Amino acid sequence: MARLNIVLASDHNEVLITKATRVPKVDDTVRRLMDDMVETMFEANGVGLAAPQVNVPLRVIVLRVDNQIYQIANPEMVRCDGEQTGLEGCLSVPGMVGEVTRCERVVAKGLNRHGKHVRIKGDGLLARAIQHEVDHLDGILFTMRVNEGTLREVEVAKEAEEAGAVTAV
Repeated sequence: MARLNIVLASDHNEVLITKATRVPKVDDTVRRLMDDMVETMFEANGVGLAAPQVNVPLRVIVLRVDNQIYQIANPEMVRCDGEQTGLEGCLSVPGMVGEVTRCERVVAKGLNRHGKHVRIKGDGLLARAIQHEVDHLDGILFTMRVNEGTLREVEVAKEAEEAGAVTAV
């Protein structure tokens, strides 16, 4: 596995604001990408990572919530219920956090690392992380969804300490 470079919003790389391409088939190349993304997410102390964040314009996300790893190609939101507002940050926008209102519960579908169709049900942090990463695949950064007046700078080292912050989605 290899650690990948995370694209920063400050790099003005179009990959972060462009809709990603569907994965035609989950093969060894996609599985290697998923594994490298998981390693990168771990090293960056992240909750989630989308392929465009590592300069790969494919619809692939990885998540780590409650010590469970999710690796999903072509994720799609199937259901979205309720509402939650919480602090978010992003590995591609280091040093910034803001409140974002999202669905409290979601169901997403996609392909797992073996190319099998899966559905993931989640609430709370898992629901927030899924929505955040799917947004990346659609070229949307959390800063585009942040509730007015809540975006603020924080020291990168303190970002993870923010109460309730999903800092590395």
